Amino acid sequence: MKSRSKDLLEKSIAAMVAAIEIYNKPSFAYRAEAFAILAINAWELLLKSKWLIYNNNKENSLYVREKKNNKDGLASKKATFKLSRSNNYITHAMDYLAKKLIEEKLFDIHAWKNIEILLEFRNSSIHFYNKNQYFRIRLYKIGAACVKNFAAAIQEWFNRSLSEFELHLMPLAFISMPANVEGMLLNIAERKFLDFLEDIDNNNVDPSSRYSVTVNVQVVFTRSKVKDSLKAKITNDTNALAIRLTQEQVRERHPWDYAELTKRCRDRYINFKADRKYHSIRKGMNNDESLFHINFLDPGNPKSAKKTFYSTNILLEFDKHYTKI
Repeated sequence: MKSRSKDLLEKSIAAMVAAIEIYNKPSFAYRAEAFAILAINAWELLLKSKWLIYNNNKENSLYVREKKNNKDGLASKKATFKLSRSNNYITHAMDYLAKKLIEEKLFDIHAWKNIEILLEFRNSSIHFYNKNQYFRIRLYKIGAACVKNFAAAIQEWFNRSLSEFELHLMPLAFISMPANVEGMLLNIAERKFLDFLEDIDNNNVDPSSRYSVTVNVQVVFTRSKVKDSLKAKITNDTNALAIRLTQEQVRERHPWDYAELTKRCRDRYINFKADRKYHSIRKGMNNDESLFHINFLDPGNPKSAKKTFYSTNILLEFDKHYTKI
């Protein structure tokens, strides 16, 4: 028979999986709000599971105690368990459990701050109506951090992993992005919520922590050995699928100018000289646009002043011609 802690853990994971699956439905109109509701439910169950372990799996450690008045009107010295409308025991709220676990250094404050934002979003969604698209963009960042923190917690506390469900967490492509976020009009309630979010996010940044309040998502190029992975390359083919990079991303892929490349070669090879051989090899790579990028002063004018930048991978080609130190 499963312990109550184990049972709560399994229900917690099931709730988070349901939250992710609902969010991944592109045609589900209430998916952001449904995600918030289910994700918070998952965290509450997970915190209760952790609390039970901390209290030797004693179920009554979850129940709220209260002191009622005696028949004479005076407060009783003996505490009893508080009952719900159906006469079931009322359990501690999530904020009580979270703060107690934080005090015992068993729960990370950044994960709790993330949950607080999600709680506020859920409350404003349930009790009001957030019509602005900007909320969906911010919820993606909050939700991604929520799932990341949840996965870290179940691994740290129970040595469990969400990878067994083979889920793709909240694809960015399913989010409808407005053309101009800065120009969107917010009502008073929405503005207050975003101010609340920004205040928590700006004051709780710790790059060293495995837990996050919110996360930023970037798409980057990387090599893959997966057989069915999508292959991409830089090409001049006008019929190819367009992938646009910002100037910052281009410079990140091609960080070295001629002077820096030459210096790197001198530091790397024992027989290197910046002579005709070097220039010939370097210019011979001009057909491989993955290794170099020409930055024009006026991008629309190919006759304008220009400067060439090189990828760090170009050293792999020079390795074929020179001897490394």
